[in-house]
Amino acid sequence: MKIVVLAGGLSTERDVSLKTGDMVAKALRENGHQVILLDVFMGYSEKKEDLTGIFDRSEAVSVKVEGIPEVAPDLAKVKASRKDQSDNFFGPNVIELCQMADIVFMALHGENGENGKIQAAFDLFGIKYTGTGYLGSALAMDKGMAKKLFLHHNIPCPKGIAMKKESRVDDVAALGISLPCVVKPCCGGSSIGVSIVHTGEEFKTALDEAFRWEDQLIIEEYVEGREFSVGVIDFKALPVIEIAPVEGFYDYKNKYKAGSAVETCPADLPEEISGKMQEYAVAVAEVLGLNTYSRTDFLLNKKNEIFCLEANTLPGMTPTSLLPQEANVIGMNFNQLCEKIIEISLGKYSA
Repeated sequence: MKIVVLAGGLSTERDVSLKTGDMVAKALRENGHQVILLDVFMGYSEKKEDLTGIFDRSEAVSVKVEGIPEVAPDLAKVKASRKDQSDNFFGPNVIELCQMADIVFMALHGENGENGKIQAAFDLFGIKYTGTGYLGSALAMDKGMAKKLFLHHNIPCPKGIAMKKESRVDDVAALGISLPCVVKPCCGGSSIGVSIVHTGEEFKTALDEAFRWEDQLIIEEYVEGREFSVGVIDFKALPVIEIAPVEGFYDYKNKYKAGSAVETCPADLPEEISGKMQEYAVAVAEVLGLNTYSRTDFLLNKKNEIFCLEANTLPGMTPTSLLPQEANVIGMNFNQLCEKIIEISLGKYSA
């Protein structure tokens, strides 16, 4: 098949997305496909070109990717480096190349990748793509909206509220939230802008940091306990994986720097608890309509109470990513996982 792996973009997870795309592109080439790794924002070339036969030289025209830096990207610098300086989010020749492909493998993370906007545009352009459609993507991306749906369907979550920048309140006590608490951007990922707060002064600083990234936040009571994640493929749960950072919490650095976290799969849990966590992960996929693959994150406190944190509609596929580790436990290697995602996604278009 002719496949475009779409990565990059302008989210805070740009660098992670490029690494995911690089891994996926290599795997799909090994599977025998003609694959172009394309940066959705930078595009291919800065002018209109005759793209005839471009998939025959797919590797040569693909974007080249290095490692993941330990800090989030400077998006202003990224924007300034695009040659055409167009207001169009899609870089030169992106739509044309995606229309030429048999399917687009969505390797995007974060805003304008997981929020449903690109999926909706592709639906209008008649472009086939992997993963969840625009509505499920939008619901999952908005942590506040997802939380309301989880609670309505009896999926347990930490107690919390949403806060908009224009109605900022610096007094955490006035919000009815106990300390310690967690402050995080409503629609971000990779733990960028997330703070664990222990004092009133820290709370103000945490709001400043989170509002740097977005105009709406989620503030939740801190759940002390172990962190887990459960992948779901075609509404079937994978084995539970436990994530234990060597130090601190599972922030941007610990997610993507090798050796920063100990990941155990299957997780060392009583069968009853792991089964319940898997049940909740499938319920999340059903409630939000995540109909290809997803990954849901959980906390387990000392009383063995489970709390759902959020759902990821385009989970990372990097050397340290969780979903590939979970799939590997059931005998599905990385190349097979990529192929399975394409198979399920194409099936939606022939239904």
